[in-house]
Amino acid sequence: MDCRALLPHQLPHTSKLFRDYVENFSRLEPFYEHTPTLKSVLSYARRLEFPEDRRQEVASILRAQNLLYGSGEAAEENLKRLEQGAVAVVSGQQVGLFGGPSYAFYKALSAIEGARKLSGKGIPAVAIFWMATEDHDVDEVRHTTWFADGQLLSLALPKAAEDSQPVGRIRLGNAVDDLVREATSRLAGPDGANFAQVLSEGYTPVATYSSAFARLFSSIFADYGLILLDPLDERLHRIAAPVLTAALAERDSLNESLLSRGKDLDQAGYEPQVNVTSRSTLLFSMEQGRREVITAANGGFSCGSRTAPRDEWFDRVDAQPELFSPNALLRPVMQDYLLPTVAYFGGPAEIAYFAQSQVLYQKLLGYMPVLLPRADFTLVDPKAVRLLKKYKLKVEHVWCGSQCLRNRMYNSNVPQELAREFDLNLRHIEKNIKRLHKAIAKIDPTIQGTIARAEKRINYQVEKLRHKTGSSLDRHEKIIEQHQQFLENLLCPQKGLQSRDLCFLPFLARWGRGGLDELRKLVSLKKPGLHYIVPIP
Repeated sequence: MDCRALLPHQLPHTSKLFRDYVENFSRLEPFYEHTPTLKSVLSYARRLEFPEDRRQEVASILRAQNLLYGSGEAAEENLKRLEQGAVAVVSGQQVGLFGGPSYAFYKALSAIEGARKLSGKGIPAVAIFWMATEDHDVDEVRHTTWFADGQLLSLALPKAAEDSQPVGRIRLGNAVDDLVREATSRLAGPDGANFAQVLSEGYTPVATYSSAFARLFSSIFADYGLILLDPLDERLHRIAAPVLTAALAERDSLNESLLSRGKDLDQAGYEPQVNVTSRSTLLFSMEQGRREVITAANGGFSCGSRTAPRDEWFDRVDAQPELFSPNALLRPVMQDYLLPTVAYFGGPAEIAYFAQSQVLYQKLLGYMPVLLPRADFTLVDPKAVRLLKKYKLKVEHVWCGSQCLRNRMYNSNVPQELAREFDLNLRHIEKNIKRLHKAIAKIDPTIQGTIARAEKRINYQVEKLRHKTGSSLDRHEKIIEQHQQFLENLLCPQKGLQSRDLCFLPFLARWGRGGLDELRKLVSLKKPGLHYIVPIP
């Protein structure tokens, strides 16, 4: 089985906006600053100007953070390059349990390869991964699914007692010990023992979602020098205070622009990713340990039980910026105020966010990086390769649904000799009916429709018989159902793409660290947004 590349329209459950972004970008030009190409990144990188004092201050904070995560020499070298003027290629994701879904790892690989490509073109670049630790939806990060022995293994931590605080501050608790034991017992392959040790050392009861995730990614991407960023750091909030303050000070103008952008997207046939109302603002506030949304109310702003005039809120943001965090639309603006970002690798939902965030970039920063679709993969293990070949299937057939897949497998289960007999007889029937059709048409042309319908019924009955024969054989062997479940669990878990539902660690453990490099080589800046079907050892 060879590696294949697919476009978004060939994938299940792909949004219209993402399909057009990759395949028909001209339809979306009004909503983005740059075309998603390597040429755009190079052009933007050559003219980007970034304040030197901000660069040095942020780099110093990142060095302190990454030392805590156990980063190695490669990350330190990249931090030095950042201090000396390198641009940033950025991606990011929530800090999911054991790394979360596979695409979190693929985002990191996309940023790493993007930085490597730019550096090869004479533009020093480093890869930075923004950990979404300020997110407060713990349900998105407290569980993961592993593919193990053909089955789906669900691993989940209990909900935190206080789940409205940022997930990066939530401790994993004692329940994580049992999950680590369960997970590490399922890690096989050349790197199984290594990753088991990494999980055991990082995922402890006193660790937070943030610290455990950071230690895992620091270890896995150590050779690539990936720089991790935790935005919960109060020092970063103080640097980004002008953006946070402006988000409230210019709230009315910004909200008007966002409402207008939402209408424009709707008229163009695209659904806005974030619902913006007349009362929306772009900030959350920490109120008594809870992350609460700020809304416009009665000429001032309201948050939880607190309502106060606008000037009071401006003063509070200016004095305590660490108590405020951006929503999904403002977050990338804050990111690119802190970093000399020339390209951001995002998934379909993030690309939709940026269609709205563009108006914020224009008003708050005056510039915006190039947005590139992250690389994506479906990994096919040796057993799945054999089953696909046995039943004459492609991965796309597994995506088409259980009934469609089962019918194809039944039909392929008819013995070859019997299948040839079916085909031979079917061709004879078709020829005879055509002869009969011509003969009768000469006598009575009015019954041609009756003959055509009879031909369809006969063909239908022959195919039905073929299907029933395959089904009958399967009742004796009892294997097709097992094979179907294996293929669906691996290639279409929870009826979605593998990269969205399955954790990457079990695959990487059995493949070995060399698998990272194999996937990295497939990341394309010339044709971003492709989905690769990749056979693995």
